[in-house]
Amino acid sequence: MTRRLRPAMAALILPLILAACGTPQERCIRNNTGEYRSLQALLTETEANLARGYAWRERNVVRSEFTTCRRPIRAEDGGIVYAEYGCWRDVTDVERYRVPIDPASETRKRDNLAAKLKAEAPRARLAVDQCKAAYPEA
Repeated sequence: MTRRLRPAMAALILPLILAACGTPQERCIRNNTGEYRSLQALLTETEANLARGYAWRERNVVRSEFTTCRRPIRAEDGGIVYAEYGCWRDVTDVERYRVPIDPASETRKRDNLAAKLKAEAPRARLAVDQCKAAYPEA
């Protein structure tokens, strides 16, 4: 019987799997430019919110789903047999919904993020250069 991987568990495991991928230079760059990439992602999201006029939020919605379940039963000969029966299971879905934004506040947020990104860019560039020097690619 297979189980579905829960989204929260996948979110915890995925970075560990991805951290093992890539060349030493790529891992070095990824490990030393996290702040820059986070600021860039926040800035992109904020600019998209301003362009749309609203933001997206997510919430978990639990619903029941009728499915087939299996239960192990010991047979007369001592072996195990699986009996199938109908049952209700809770399923969690992620629902996206719109949230109104305050354009003035979102503009201030965008400007603040842009300033932080500009201040972080030289440090990220230095880290990339150091990683390229430490782990040259063949």
